[in-house]
Amino acid sequence: MFQNKKHRIALISIDGDPAVEIGQEEAGGQNVYVRQVGYALAQQGWQVDMFTRRSNSEQSAIAQHGPNCRTIRLKAGPAEFIGRDNLFDHLPEFIEEFQKFQQRQGFHYSLIHTNYWLSSWVGMELKKQQSLIQVHTYHSLGAVKYRSIGDVPVIAAQRLAVEKACLETIDCVVATSPQEQKHMRVLVSSKGNIEMIPCGTDTDKFGGIQRTAAREKLGIAPDAKIVLYVGRFDRRKGIETLVRAVAKSSLRGEANLQLVIGGGSRPGQSDAIERDRIASIVTELGLENCTTFAGRLDETVLPFYYAAADVCVVPSHYEPFGLVAIEAMASQTPVVASDVGGLQFTVVPEVTGLLAPPKDEVAFAAAIDRILINPTWRDQLGEAARQRTEIAFSWYSVGFRLTQLYTRLLAQTASNTRPRIAA
Repeated sequence: MFQNKKHRIALISIDGDPAVEIGQEEAGGQNVYVRQVGYALAQQGWQVDMFTRRSNSEQSAIAQHGPNCRTIRLKAGPAEFIGRDNLFDHLPEFIEEFQKFQQRQGFHYSLIHTNYWLSSWVGMELKKQQSLIQVHTYHSLGAVKYRSIGDVPVIAAQRLAVEKACLETIDCVVATSPQEQKHMRVLVSSKGNIEMIPCGTDTDKFGGIQRTAAREKLGIAPDAKIVLYVGRFDRRKGIETLVRAVAKSSLRGEANLQLVIGGGSRPGQSDAIERDRIASIVTELGLENCTTFAGRLDETVLPFYYAAADVCVVPSHYEPFGLVAIEAMASQTPVVASDVGGLQFTVVPEVTGLLAPPKDEVAFAAAIDRILINPTWRDQLGEAARQRTEIAFSWYSVGFRLTQLYTRLLAQTASNTRPRIAA
């Protein structure tokens, strides 16, 4: 096993800083995944360097998370926020800075794990310049994403080509759900090596708080029916569907029905525009008195919101996995989610929650109501949800399975490069 502390690996997440506060624009599941995978791998003996781009001049060049784990920020364009669709032209500079970093440190990484298509391109270019193993996690597929949006960006053709080349040529692609693996095979390429390893959640941080204690801390009435959303303000997240579903709830006006929308936004950015749009829909539907925009929920308060909720709703138009779903499940809170992508894997219908067609506010209203009107069943769903996360979705198990994958790939490479002894 390659588990001594001197064996270095690099996690590359150019557009998703593992050390950034979650909830900022374009900071969500990918950031959490890379950070938690880094922590888990470091605990299992790897020396983990997580690389991202510097997006703020005040950020430190290196953020040390522990003895074996750090985030390293490299220059790739100006030190300011740049949307993902506009980062590609800055990637050659990132590669140059990565190579300089290796030279200063006096070593080359023998294995890199890239995240999102931008990083996959960087990894494939590095692979041309030095001997290394590349593992990749997509986080979202352009072939799926572009089907669900009307305004396809100019970079789309480049992204689709890179994602196809990545699957067909690198050492291994990690799918986070069976659904994502199927999408890769049907929509991207029939070639390439895929390993299915799900995302994880912190089963210690989520799940240790009782609903009554959480509500007392947050100032939420004991009899309130709490419907919770956690995530970014982005049209693809389907928040409008949720708001309209709450407006159609049979409990509206008859019970203390409360909608809590958790997520931060940056003034002048696209997420702030979407937040304002959602707020206008809330006003239009007369839901101001029962809707709370809780703002960015950091790690100190997020577990309390999950625990306080009767149901957590994930109404995304598409999710390759859906970390919010398993965070809620770990907190013993049932989930109502869109019947798409990895949510079909994380949420077990009628066991840990319910699924509804995306953008179908009537179906979401019915599913939410089924859980809210039956507290006993709600608790049964929550208990089963917790059990599922403990068994399948701990970060330790994710790190263990990635360790097995990395070790196997490194051993294969060592075997292939070992000189043969003549008979």
